[in-house]
Amino acid sequence: MEEWITLLKANDYLGIKKYLKSGGNPNEVEENGESVICFALRYHCDQEIIDLLIESGADVTHTDNEGVSVFDVAVTYNNLSLIERLIKSGFDVNHPTRQSGFTPLMGAVCYGRTEVIKKLLELGVDVHARDAYGLNAIDFARKMHKKSILDLLQGEEKNGTD
Repeated sequence: MEEWITLLKANDYLGIKKYLKSGGNPNEVEENGESVICFALRYHCDQEIIDLLIESGADVTHTDNEGVSVFDVAVTYNNLSLIERLIKSGFDVNHPTRQSGFTPLMGAVCYGRTEVIKKLLELGVDVHARDAYGLNAIDFARKMHKKSILDLLQGEEKNGTD
């Protein structure tokens, strides 16, 4: 994984392409289960690198040892392009992969990802889904003092009941 991390931190498209050709595994994982594509998102690699990894067979349905999915990581690092790609490929935005039941919408709320929230709302994400502690996305917006996001979610809640 060390080679991957060096290349990803450097945002080195040509180096990554060469490494893949020499047998680099795009599905290699760190000891906690975090995958190459998740590291690429973490290091804010160019979209071309994300696309190259996917074209080279990176598993976009992968989850780490805690159940954090590639989709969750794309939300964390605000990669709307990958989020849209995963949704088009059938990712269920209402199915939490994390053991805690923490949903991608909750993550988007906590990180203040307004555009991601809007996209999820367009898709009919369940704003009332609760995690293992009984909290939903609206609770997280309140707890994190995200007034504009709270307004957005409560507006959706009102629209859903009219």
